[in-house]
Amino acid sequence: MSRRKTALVTGAAARIGAEICETLHRRGCDVLIHYNSSHSAAGNLADRLNSERENSAFVAQADLSSPQGLEQLAIEARKRFASLDILVNNASRFYPTAMGETQAWQWDDLLNSNLRGPYFLVQALLEELKVAGGSIVNIVDIHAERPMPGHAVYCMSKAGLAMMTQALAQELGPSIRVNGVSPGAILWPANEMNSKGKQTILDRVVLDRIGDPADIASAVAYLCLDAPYITGQILAVDGGRSLNI
Repeated sequence: MSRRKTALVTGAAARIGAEICETLHRRGCDVLIHYNSSHSAAGNLADRLNSERENSAFVAQADLSSPQGLEQLAIEARKRFASLDILVNNASRFYPTAMGETQAWQWDDLLNSNLRGPYFLVQALLEELKVAGGSIVNIVDIHAERPMPGHAVYCMSKAGLAMMTQALAQELGPSIRVNGVSPGAILWPANEMNSKGKQTILDRVVLDRIGDPADIASAVAYLCLDAPYITGQILAVDGGRSLNI
């Protein structure tokens, strides 16, 4: 009987992260569901997945913006899995930082959670990934290439994550593959946009609709499980929005 693949997904309690967990689990992976504050949602997701396949889903809490949180998550991953086939760096923070009003703590918060956290989590789990011949997928953003007004620090953090994807693919191959997925308009922000703002975005989407979390999850599963000769690539899943951004 072959060993089940293992996956750690950060920021996995809800929205896109939860969909990624469900998709990888459906493909036969055991999953470690990371969360920061969404304890109930993470637990409910794990219960649902375990009802489908016993002892296949686990939860781990950690604040990935702190070194202590990163080490805590790495320890939990090693406790659950002897090796790690898949690491999905999905956890991210997003809010505006207008020039002239940006606070130093906002800079630290966005860069630590969106860039420093993924980098040092890879480093902490490097041996487990090497043993498995693992695959890393970083969730980037279309605004890593083109800035979003009023969100300079966020865009810079995601641009750094895009470069990290390419740099680590070069450095960690051939034993570990590293790729990225760059979502466009998939879910509207939690702080609801008005209808005019939504339409402005949709006017730039070639497919004339927002995407679905399943679109991102299927792209992640493809890169992790179905694309053994792909590394160092960032796949835009944006309905063609990047053509008109």
